[in-house]
Amino acid sequence: MDHGRIGALILALRKEKGMTQRQIADVMHISDKTVSKWERGLGCPDVSLLGGLSKVLGVDLENMLEGDLKKKDTDGGNMKAIKFYTCGSCNNVITAMSGSTVSCCGRKLSALAVQPEDSDHKISLADIDDEYYVTVDHPMRKDHYLSFAALVCYDRALLIKLYAEQSAAFRLPKMRRGKLYICCSGHGLFVKEI
Repeated sequence: MDHGRIGALILALRKEKGMTQRQIADVMHISDKTVSKWERGLGCPDVSLLGGLSKVLGVDLENMLEGDLKKKDTDGGNMKAIKFYTCGSCNNVITAMSGSTVSCCGRKLSALAVQPEDSDHKISLADIDDEYYVTVDHPMRKDHYLSFAALVCYDRALLIKLYAEQSAAFRLPKMRRGKLYICCSGHGLFVKEI
């Protein structure tokens, strides 16, 4: 652990938050001299304080221990690079438009790998007025079901949460060109160009 790098990061994050050493110390129930010592690289926060400090500073604990925030190249949040993440514990669905560190229920999540629709995950679209009526011939049991669908176009994404024991059919507003994703609880994420 590089005390100097961690201290420099604590200092930068504290200033970014517009907080004084005293304010950090008060929230953490420690002395402002301790915060000063950390920022000068003369020591590191005790393990018991790291979680609270990362919350106060709004930084991932792993990045704080490395003493560096990894900067990404700016990509403008391109919708073509959208990623989907699902939590195996709570079934939460999370999206990001570029490489991100995503966690839920205390676990880091990996982006779902996208695969083209196949015969077991065939997506059918019926054009009804200004909507698509989407059906998927797929079981919807508690142990095997479609957990969500998402329509992604160049400037927007529409997410539909699906649940076990409901129909594998839903309506979507018609949009020009895009991709329709469906997520199977047993086989992953599938996509169809529309």
